Amino acid sequence: MDRKTVERNRRIHMKDLCFKLTSLIPPHHFKPSKELLSLPDQIDQVTTYIKQLKEKTDRLAARKKAVAMGKDGESHTMWMSHELPMVEVNDLGSCLKVVLISGLKKTMEKNSMLYEVIRVLQDEGAEVLTASFSTLGGKVFHTIHAKVKVSRVGVETSSVRRRLQEILS
Repeated sequence: MDRKTVERNRRIHMKDLCFKLTSLIPPHHFKPSKELLSLPDQIDQVTTYIKQLKEKTDRLAARKKAVAMGKDGESHTMWMSHELPMVEVNDLGSCLKVVLISGLKKTMEKNSMLYEVIRVLQDEGAEVLTASFSTLGGKVFHTIHAKVKVSRVGVETSSVRRRLQEILS
């Protein structure tokens, strides 16, 4: 192949790679629109976006470390000192966040606990939007986000909390 063909193929390949890179960035990040920016400007926008993501992950990692470490520098968390299972209900206006923490052994014994929590939320007038779980140190953390079905009526958080405590005891 001659030099011109090799160079043309290299440019086509680089243009394709740049297109793939810019397609990975959310369109709302480009200011002004991606179509109005030259290729070097798009690459600058991508670089800025990647730097912002890096800063955000660094901040979140530092925050996670700060939460895990107490004021005295010893690692501890709130849920370690409580008897399990436990439930926390947070009223977020028209939404509820329910955190259910149980031990792995308890979860195996009472595998219908999550079902019961969801049933209580539905009985009290909330619609479950998401339910997820994670495990850490022999504990299972269930997080449930629910939205009030009828905003005028709402959900009585204290009633939900009381009914959930009854289920767990």
